[in-house]
Amino acid sequence: MIHTYQINGLALQTGDIICTMNGKPNILPGEFWRLVGRLVPGDVDHVAIYLGPDGRCAEAGARGVITFNVPHGNWDTERMARQRGLLFDTFYGIVSPLDTLGVPEEEEITLRKAVVNYILAQVGKPYNLNFLNPETEDAFYCSQLAYKAYQSIGIDLNTGLAMEQLPGTNQIIYPQEIWDGFSHRQRETLSILTSA
Repeated sequence: MIHTYQINGLALQTGDIICTMNGKPNILPGEFWRLVGRLVPGDVDHVAIYLGPDGRCAEAGARGVITFNVPHGNWDTERMARQRGLLFDTFYGIVSPLDTLGVPEEEEITLRKAVVNYILAQVGKPYNLNFLNPETEDAFYCSQLAYKAYQSIGIDLNTGLAMEQLPGTNQIIYPQEIWDGFSHRQRETLSILTSA
């Protein structure tokens, strides 16, 4: 079944990708995560995938691949911290890689279900510290989990983004390239804040 939900006022469906920025101002753990986020190119530092029903999502983080809940459609990182392994981040927007394909509704439903089935099969696997190996299925980092799930239905989320000073980094699947490479939605107030 395909579920719909809203997070911070933005609609999403099963299989859509939630993008966040590491950190949350004014709390010490949030400042730590903000510093970690500076190591990743771009504004988007982390991704999770919406599964449904209600606020059920999945991500790869310090605790490996887990599911967690976004209660009442509000990305309240402090409230969700315990279930997410003390990850503190700020909601950025939603990416919908299937939006521009123009496939019939029945096929889109099948594709969304396949993405979720792939992700659910990975729950419990450890975190992948080898960012240069996004093809492994033994462990996952956040954007790699989304990459492999969409790769399973024939969509490549790797656009080749690289850090200029480090050869071979185009193999890494960056959260920012998922944001830049596909149909996305962002709340207006956030886009004003990040462009300032």
